Formats: sequence, structure tokens, C-alpha cells
Amino acid sequence: MKKILALILCAVLALSFASCASFRSYEEIEADGKLVVATNATFPPYEFRDDNGNFAGIDIEIIQAVGEYLGLEVEITDIEFDAIITSVSSGKADIGIAGMTVTEDRLKNVDFSDTYATGRQVVITAKDSGINGVADLAGKKVGVQTGTTGDIYASDDSSIGSVEQFNSGTEAVLALSQGKVDAVIIDNEPAKKYIEKYDNLVIIDEEYTEEEYAMCIAKGNTELVEKINEALKALEESGELKKIIDKYIAAN
Repeated sequence: MKKILALILCAVLALSFASCASFRSYEEIEADGKLVVATNATFPPYEFRDDNGNFAGIDIEIIQAVGEYLGLEVEITDIEFDAIITSVSSGKADIGIAGMTVTEDRLKNVDFSDTYATGRQVVITAKDSGINGVADLAGKKVGVQTGTTGDIYASDDSSIGSVEQFNSGTEAVLALSQGKVDAVIIDNEPAKKYIEKYDNLVIIDEEYTEEEYAMCIAKGNTELVEKINEALKALEESGELKKIIDKYIAAN
């Protein structure tokens, strides 16, 4: 009798734990017919708002193509970058896509899909700053977007004088143009868009680091990870993934 009671108790606890899961299972997402996606639309050409206020960019078109493959409507929410992982891990969003790099710290809180694009972190500075290489950042004030890998790398770089965090890349680059920081570390593609707006700024030749982008998904939501990877593989094999990326980034 004690063994039976123990088994019943274990079953009840298991069911209680499952009901308290902080994410929607793929079955629940499929039943709802909708995939809730968190992004930060200040990172062109990966995600931004067009002249009509609509979401656009590489990540946006990729997740829409993934949704179409899976037969799901895609609902996109625009939040601060450093809130995306919390949103996903708490179940407010099913997926986060925002030019996000897989890091050991992030893996403690979320799982990731397969890589769908590669990126480079570069340094933007004023033309007359005297900063021509990464080593020249020693002792300088560097601007970053809060929570990005640029922020992580710069904060771990003991040679940098100080790190100034901003809510968006746009704010960081604006501060640079106003002389409030000496340089900005940011992804190469958004960097190219930003310097088009400021003729006094340049991207130095030496890249800061290379990285790969993936979608973040709640830890333990294994079936959703598998479905996303299945969709990404299909998009890659069909050539659609490359087509989307080439639309926004000139093919080499």
C-alpha cells in the first residue's frame, strides 16, 4: 500500500510540475495556431520597422517563413533586447529572434535553434579619432547596446576604459556622433546602415569578433526546437534562407 501511495504521489507531483511549465508546448502552440515571437526592431537589416511602421528585415522574413512552413500565424512583439530572454524563459513569448548570438551565459537560461546566419562585431568611430584597430580601444569610452554580445565582449575587455550602455544601437551611435563616447561596438550590417546617416563616422578595418545567430527558445521546450530546426533546414535546402539574406545583404 505504501508503494502504491508513493507512486500516486509521484504521479501527482509530475503532473503538477508539467502544468506549471513556464512555456507553451508545441502541441499548445499548434492548437492555438499562433507563434508568439519577441524581437527588438532597432537592428537593421535584421529587424526594423519600415516607413509604414511594419516589421521588416532578415529575422522578420525568416521567422515568417518558418511560421508558414509550420502552418502557424506569427505574432511579433517589439521589446527591449535585454528583455527578450526573460520574455521567452517566462513563457510570454515562444521564440526570440533578434540577431542573437549563442553564448554560455545565455544557454543557462534558454535553448537555441540551429544557426541561420553569421555576423561580425565591428567598431564604429569618428574619422579623426585615431582609433584604427581593436588595440586602440585601450582606455577609451565605448558605447554598446545593453544585453548584446557587443556589450558582453566590451564589458569583459579589461583594456577598454569604460563601457557606456544604451537601450538601442541607434542611441549608441548618436552618442558617438555627438562625441559622448569614443567608439561603438555593434554588428557589421547595422553598422553599415548607421554610418550612412553620419558622414563623420567610419567602421575600422579590423573586426572585433565573429559570431553566429540563432533563435532562443525556452529551456526544455525540445519539440519546438526540433520543429524550428526542421523548418530552417527546409528553408536552407530550398534556397529560401539565402534568398532572404541576399535581399538585405549584397551577396559576395
